[in-house]
Amino acid sequence: MISELQSPIGFVHTASEPSGDVVAVAARAGARRLGLRLLGALVPIAALLIAELANRAGWVTSNLLPAPSDVIRALFELGWRAVALHVATSTARVVAGYALGATSAVVVGSAVGLSRTARAILDPSFQALRAIPSLAWVPLLLLWLGIDEAPKLAMIAIGAFFPVYMGVVAGIRGVDGKLVEVARLMRLSPFALVRRVLLPAALPSVFTGLRNGLSLAWMFMVAAELIAATRGLGYLLTDGREMGRADLVLAAIVLLAILGKASDAAMASLERRSLAWRDAFEDNDSPGGAR
Repeated sequence: MISELQSPIGFVHTASEPSGDVVAVAARAGARRLGLRLLGALVPIAALLIAELANRAGWVTSNLLPAPSDVIRALFELGWRAVALHVATSTARVVAGYALGATSAVVVGSAVGLSRTARAILDPSFQALRAIPSLAWVPLLLLWLGIDEAPKLAMIAIGAFFPVYMGVVAGIRGVDGKLVEVARLMRLSPFALVRRVLLPAALPSVFTGLRNGLSLAWMFMVAAELIAATRGLGYLLTDGREMGRADLVLAAIVLLAILGKASDAAMASLERRSLAWRDAFEDNDSPGGAR
């Protein structure tokens, strides 16, 4: 609503609380977003119900596909302290390895994206290295770094490096040339050009690389913990396999899925906040662009 205050030069309009129409539109938009989030839970809930029904009806054997209730029971039997220890260990490894790999990728990717010379020297080698499967790194890292934490963190960093590197390079090289021309016409220095034009314009691609790198960091963490680990979700997978307990294996997989989804949601939230200026199609509630 708009109210009027008298001042020495006349009446001044001041904004107060929003009108009822604005509040109603915001409420409808919030309800629509909540409904879409609830729709995302339909598939996992249906899968859990089908798995429980199939197991109880005897359509599948429990040693191949345990019922979800058996998986939950296995977690309780393991104990919340043991589960928390495995989760905390794996999460700490992912955080440390991802920070190392993503930071290195941003620095190197920026250099390659900004410099033709750096791109000519480094990019062919990185394109070849990123095609190497994760398990191929294990023997070499064990030979170089031993069996402690160092090879595990290095492997996670390698997994996170290449998606982030590709996102940074693609984002910088894909900046609209007209923006660069306008910046040069305004006589911006090279540093100002990078800080005020290139990096902000490349941020959407950079965040895509960061999210892809985070998911690969979780995958490489499992590969790292399958070998020479005594704690972590990868170790829990191996332990369940060796004991023939599919319920423990599925419990570890479920925990990995929850942690991966939670970390990706956190990164997506950071992306939305950092790119609030972007008028993206996914932010529009209708083809006409009404929010």
